[in-house]
Amino acid sequence: MARPLRIEYPGATYHVMARGNQGRAIFKDDGDRQRFLETLGEACDKTGWRIHAYVLMGNHYHLLIETPEGNLVAGMKWLQGTYTQRYNGRHKVLGHLFQGRYKAVPVEAANAGYLESVSTYIHLNPARAGLIEIGKEKLRDYRWSSYPWHLSVPGRGPAWLETRRVTGALRLKAGDRRGYEIYLEGRVLELGLKAGRVELEEQWKSLRHGWYVGGERFAERLRNKIERLGRGCQRESHSGVVKREHGEQAAGQLLRRGLAALGLAADDMTAPPKVSAEKAALAGWLRARTSVSLRWVSARLHMGHYTNAGRGPRKMSPGGLRKFRQARSKLEVLDAGARGAK
Repeated sequence: MARPLRIEYPGATYHVMARGNQGRAIFKDDGDRQRFLETLGEACDKTGWRIHAYVLMGNHYHLLIETPEGNLVAGMKWLQGTYTQRYNGRHKVLGHLFQGRYKAVPVEAANAGYLESVSTYIHLNPARAGLIEIGKEKLRDYRWSSYPWHLSVPGRGPAWLETRRVTGALRLKAGDRRGYEIYLEGRVLELGLKAGRVELEEQWKSLRHGWYVGGERFAERLRNKIERLGRGCQRESHSGVVKREHGEQAAGQLLRRGLAALGLAADDMTAPPKVSAEKAALAGWLRARTSVSLRWVSARLHMGHYTNAGRGPRKMSPGGLRKFRQARSKLEVLDAGARGAK
C-alpha cells in the first residue's frame, strides 16, 4: 500500500504525533526527555520551525509545529533519526525506536479556534493520562510540557518555543499568563467530572482521527494540494526537487557568507587536502544550521567521500586543530552578528 502523501507548503502548521515501536517507551527517564528537547531545539535551528506547544509522554509525544519554509519531512527525518541514535547510544540498544511513520495533521492556524483546540488538547495530555491527580495537583506541575513556559516570564523558555499565538488564540491580552492558567486549570477540572470528560473526548475525536483540523475551505485547499502532488512531474516537483532546492538554496547562501568570513573564495575549496581545517569548520557549521545532506556539503566543499563532511576535526594535527578552532570562532562571530541584526 502506498504511503499517504505529506502535504508541505510554506507557513503550514501541523499537529505531529509519534509513538514508540510496539507501544514501548521512548523516554525512560528525565535524561531522555531533556535530550529530546535539546534535539528538537537543534531541529528548529536547522529548519526555522516554530513550536507553539509540546508535551512528552511515556511512549509518545505531541508537537504543534509551524513550518515557515515548508520543510516538515526533512526536519522530522532528522529529528527522529537523530534522537533514535542518541537514545540507542545512551541505553546501549539497537533497532527502531518509533512505530512506523509519525502522524502530521495540518491545522488551520489562521483560525484561532482551531489553534486553541489543538494546543489545549496537547497541554491537557498529562491530566487525561492520569499523570497528575486532578483536584490535588496543578497541570503546571508536569515539567515535560510547554504549558509551564506559557505561564512563565517571556524569555525564560526555549528560544524555539513561541507562546504568543496560543494565548492570543484565546483573545487574552499580551502577557496575561494568569488568564491562560485559569482557562487551562478549568479544563482540567472538567476532565475530573465524568460528564465533562465525555464532552471533551467527543470534541477531540477529530483531533485524534481526522486528517486535518480546520474548516471546509481549508480542507478544499488541502485537497487541491494533494491533487497536484499526485500528478506525475508535479508530484516530484512538490515533494522532492523543489524541497531539496529550497534547503540547498539556504545552505548555498550560508556557504557564501561563511567563505567570506574566512576570507576564502569558492575556488579555494577545490585545493587539497579533502579535510582541511577550514573545510571541516564550514561543514560542521552548515550541518548545524541546515537540513542538507552530507553528500551536498561534501560536494560543495570538495571533500571527497561524503562521510568526510561529518568527520570534524578528528585526526588533525595540533596545528590543524588550532586553525579549525580559529575558523569556527569566525563563523560563530558571523552568527552573533546575524542575531544582533534581527
